[in-house]
Amino acid sequence: MKTDSLLARLAAIIGEANVLTSEHDKAPYTRERRDLYHGRCPAVLRPGSSDEVAAIVKLAAAERQPIVPQGGNTGLVGGQVPDESGREIVLSLERLNRIRAIDRDGETMIVEAGAVLETIHEAAAGEGLMFPLTLGAMGSCRIGGNISTNAGGTNVLAYGNTRDLVLGLEVVLADGRIWNGLRRLKKDNTGYDLKQLFIGGEGTLGIITAAVLKLFPEPKGQAVAFAGLESPQGALQLLHSMRGAVGTALTGFEIIPRLGMDFVFRHLPGARDPLTESHPWYVLAEVSSSRSETDAAALLEAGFAASLDDGTVTDAVVAASLQQASAFWAMRHGLSEVQRHEGGSIKHDVSVPVASVPELIDRASAAITQAMPGARPLPFGHLGDGNIHLNVTQPPDMDKQAFLARWNEINAIVHAIVVELGGSISAEHGIGVLKRDLLKTVKEPVELEMMRRIKQAFDPDNILSPGRILDL
Repeated sequence: MKTDSLLARLAAIIGEANVLTSEHDKAPYTRERRDLYHGRCPAVLRPGSSDEVAAIVKLAAAERQPIVPQGGNTGLVGGQVPDESGREIVLSLERLNRIRAIDRDGETMIVEAGAVLETIHEAAAGEGLMFPLTLGAMGSCRIGGNISTNAGGTNVLAYGNTRDLVLGLEVVLADGRIWNGLRRLKKDNTGYDLKQLFIGGEGTLGIITAAVLKLFPEPKGQAVAFAGLESPQGALQLLHSMRGAVGTALTGFEIIPRLGMDFVFRHLPGARDPLTESHPWYVLAEVSSSRSETDAAALLEAGFAASLDDGTVTDAVVAASLQQASAFWAMRHGLSEVQRHEGGSIKHDVSVPVASVPELIDRASAAITQAMPGARPLPFGHLGDGNIHLNVTQPPDMDKQAFLARWNEINAIVHAIVVELGGSISAEHGIGVLKRDLLKTVKEPVELEMMRRIKQAFDPDNILSPGRILDL
């Protein structure tokens, strides 16, 4: 049998112990964590080096064998799990997890694709530096997947997306060759910036095996506040006020509705309301200082002063310790998880110009509840960069499957408003399989044609993550 012969040849490259073929062993790699996507595969491969990845891909190219690279399997658009055909082989990068080098003077780090994001944070902190990419799944997501999906997170306001935090890449191409682009240069103006094609490419153009990350000095002080407000428009006014008062020291600015906080208090162990009264909306704001904790606190106070005086902010509390600040952030990062306890959730990861966020929230929430009375819109997220996770929780008395069956209908309502406001249907999660067909409706034909030509140039036989982003 061709598959058996191929697996034997693959085992010769990475060892039989790293070719998983039993259904039990493959199960964690074939389902995504929300269980929206699950597939079948003949095997899961676990190479231990870039050379082994290259040898696997070279053999796969010769056999026209489709491969799906996978990091921590925390993606939310179904791109990292195999389809149901049973043909695609999963290539897990979890064993490529070394931190190869840290350059403290140059403020860079070379890491392999399977390094866990939290481990990268810890390694940088050990040198008095920081890697700012921060996600709720940072204890399990891996940097290769973060790069392949151009992950966002809560620090984009100050430091940019993952795309802005990568200086160089090592990539295995679709024919098995290795491109060594591990340059540590902040300036390199020698033609096309090829790494940017792989960042956000979701494994469709090549398999990222290592990266040069940009590090930053660790702040000497941080101050975090939790504030209550009446509306998203008030939150936008607070954002403008804080930016004017503290400038680039504003490193976090998240908006949360009361419904989200109710879910947190109901389902997140240890969570409690930091304010004495309930408010329709909340903002979690963070200010960082390169000088001291005292300076960070002073900057935070200055940022809030005008909004407290004019009543935009009706109540606020400043974290009295690092532990309390962490508790504030834990509530924000727990929002995605706690929704699961309330039934089905229809997700939207969208972005609009920052000034349009209040309009997006108001219009989309009204349209959703009109289409589905009793539905519970839960818009939250990164107001500072215009990225809102406009999720919808099912009505309490509705059947979960009946609710989820209306996913496309609710998506169409929200995305129509997003597009009208000049926004994007995918702000930080990518396209994968979930939004592949939707992409065709929002991209101009010439843009789709350019994307297809790039895919065909890099992967003419369509063996790398076929059917993700583009349906060729």
